[in-house]
Amino acid sequence: MSKPYDYSGQVVLVTGGTKGIGKTIAEAFLAAGGTVVVCGRNAPEALPSANGRQADFLPLDVKDPEAVQSFFHAFKERYGRLDVLVNNAGGAPPVDSATVSPRFHESIIRLNLIAPLHIAQLANAIMQQQKSGGTIIFMGSIAAHRPSPGVAAYSAAKAGILQLVKALAFEWAPKVRPVSISPGLVRTEETDRLYSGDEAGVQAINATIPLGRMAWPQDIANACLYLASSDAGYISGIDLLVHGGGEKPAYLEAWGAEKS
Repeated sequence: MSKPYDYSGQVVLVTGGTKGIGKTIAEAFLAAGGTVVVCGRNAPEALPSANGRQADFLPLDVKDPEAVQSFFHAFKERYGRLDVLVNNAGGAPPVDSATVSPRFHESIIRLNLIAPLHIAQLANAIMQQQKSGGTIIFMGSIAAHRPSPGVAAYSAAKAGILQLVKALAFEWAPKVRPVSISPGLVRTEETDRLYSGDEAGVQAINATIPLGRMAWPQDIANACLYLASSDAGYISGIDLLVHGGGEKPAYLEAWGAEKS
């Protein structure tokens, strides 16, 4: 992190902040001085921490509307305010969209579109009461921008997030700034398992990205720190692509093959 952002006195909620990219985001806001709360269905073995400070954990199944309602009631009672929401919880395993059950598709859309909307509604209710308002960061995905076989419902849900952010930017202005971040491929243990398997596989993927590597979780955390800061105070309703320049178009390989 090159810019010393200061989130002292601010309360930050990161859903799905107990592991992976969410944990790194939580640690970045902790390092910047924020009071950070993470939530998930189960308490982690180790909470996000930075500079001798640790995130608070509150249990929550984001897909359960009644649980979300109770969570925010308790959250407001305990912390009194909410300055930044990072709507990070989500994901989907790869499946065959032609044969997977309708219940599976419904569950994926509920987790990746409906649950973030419901959580954002309740966060907005708190932020609208604050003179300083707040920022709601939705986690999009590169899957919403290009064909992503195996995760059709997930891709559709993330595309819905991008349109949702545009609409909410009008509805909730000027107090609240909804934005989204769409990561490209991010190097985590999970992506290593799914896309590469070994270092040679990682390098093969890296070669398809203009900046020469997959993102690190810290790249996504840095984008969150910026978008939630006063430096981004006039930015709302946008999707920030954090993908290293994109992915190599297929026609380049086809053209190369014909030339050889």
